[in-house]
Amino acid sequence: MFTIGDFARHGRVSVRMLRHYDAVGLLRPAHVDPSSGYRYYRAAQFAGLHRVIALKDLGFTLDQVRSILDEDVSTEELRGMLRLRRAELETAAAEAAARMTRVEARLRTIESEGTMPTDDVVVTPLPAIRAAELTGTAASYAPQDIGPVIGPLFAELCRRLDAAGATPVGPGIARYEEAADEDRITVRAAVPVADGTDAGDLPVVEVPGVPLAATIIHHGPMDGVLSTAHALGQWIAAHGYRPVGLTREVSLDCPDDTAAWVTELQQPITAL
Repeated sequence: MFTIGDFARHGRVSVRMLRHYDAVGLLRPAHVDPSSGYRYYRAAQFAGLHRVIALKDLGFTLDQVRSILDEDVSTEELRGMLRLRRAELETAAAEAAARMTRVEARLRTIESEGTMPTDDVVVTPLPAIRAAELTGTAASYAPQDIGPVIGPLFAELCRRLDAAGATPVGPGIARYEEAADEDRITVRAAVPVADGTDAGDLPVVEVPGVPLAATIIHHGPMDGVLSTAHALGQWIAAHGYRPVGLTREVSLDCPDDTAAWVTELQQPITAL
């Protein structure tokens, strides 16, 4: 048998932790000397120790660990718990990273207050375009709600166009409309196609032209679009226009590296 010190060293834990596990009934010593009170452990108890540590590191409380141990869960069940916990942690990490990206975008917008693009904005009419289109709904107009909807729409659109043997004749266009619900947004993903193109089972629509639109180029991922959109809005207000509806987004270049994305924001406008 091992003394508590030897057991702690081999188990890579502290003596204090072993005493605590004993006190709360998680891992009792195999033997306690009645005269000295010294604790002794058997080698077979390392398995129990490793289970306790693994479950704790998975985020379970000591009471939950005790319940799990009482149920004598198998190694495969522990492995399943690990996979589930890993997925939860990865999701939490991704959400935290996305939050930081959104905060950074808001900070850039705050920092851009008082500054305004001069040569960056182009006012131009937008012609009508024939396009294959898919539609979805987003919970709001915020980037974190739009992204998970518009991305899969374009992926499905391109997949179905490819299956139909149809070749796009222009960059993808994202359009947005306020839905009947106050906060929800109708999302339209469109890809221009030539007249007479067989788009398979995809609906082909005419994306309506716009008499006048203020346009600006956004570089980088769409998570950071707020500062560019804010600059465009400032320019519109300062030059005697008002926006009509929501901004269109035209994907001029969208390589695998989102930092290299180039997107044109097109805001329909009218003179005040």
